Amino acid sequence: MTTPATAAPAAAEPVCAAAATATPALPSPAAPRRPVRSYVLRGGRLGSGQQRALATLAPRYLLPWSPAPIDAAAVYGRHAPLIVEVGFGMGAATAQIAAAQPQHDFLGIEVHAAGVGALLQRIDEQALGNLRIVRHDAVEVLREMIAPASLAGVHVYFPDPWPKTRHHKRRLIQPDFVALLATRLAPGAYLHCATDWQPYAEQMLRVLDAEPRLANTASGYAARPPWRPLTKFEARGLALGHGVWDLLYRRQAG
Repeated sequence: MTTPATAAPAAAEPVCAAAATATPALPSPAAPRRPVRSYVLRGGRLGSGQQRALATLAPRYLLPWSPAPIDAAAVYGRHAPLIVEVGFGMGAATAQIAAAQPQHDFLGIEVHAAGVGALLQRIDEQALGNLRIVRHDAVEVLREMIAPASLAGVHVYFPDPWPKTRHHKRRLIQPDFVALLATRLAPGAYLHCATDWQPYAEQMLRVLDAEPRLANTASGYAARPPWRPLTKFEARGLALGHGVWDLLYRRQAG
């Protein structure tokens, strides 16, 4: 609420010298800086099926945000290697990977409602009991909900490249984030990134190579591993001569 201006005194009085030279009040503590996000939440229209999925399927497949590590065995009803995907978009590739690897459990992290609703539909239609979702900021999920050295793998496929120079700070693959990922991977576990933006691929390579807990499995970029499906968008781009760069790293022991 705006404070009304104080009315001027009816009769001006001499200003006391002590008041004129009084020590000014200390400035209030600066507000904490907001973290730079790698995404921007935009309002978008949800399809009726996505709305219905969010209303009816979320209680079964959407894990609530919690500042404590999840109990994966309780969530999935078994003990199995857990793989996290950061930013799954509309979830088509995520569902395909989970269906092809029933021996693994998967946790998808996404903030956009349309993508969450779309993947919930796929989980239900394909009866994917090994796939769950968290709708929350990935950095906070990995920091708070995933225990150290607990993951068998992490997928980061086609994150926003933020091509403008002034936006590069928003790119997801940065040293601090990669260091966090490395602490959540078990020894021998893998980190697999992919992008169709060459300048971002070059940055990813530099950042990942600089993380001492990770080792590149290739000499530079890797061939697309068999578990990452070729999307229609990607296939169309490749047919037009566009590039796609995969990066595959392993968590070193120790």
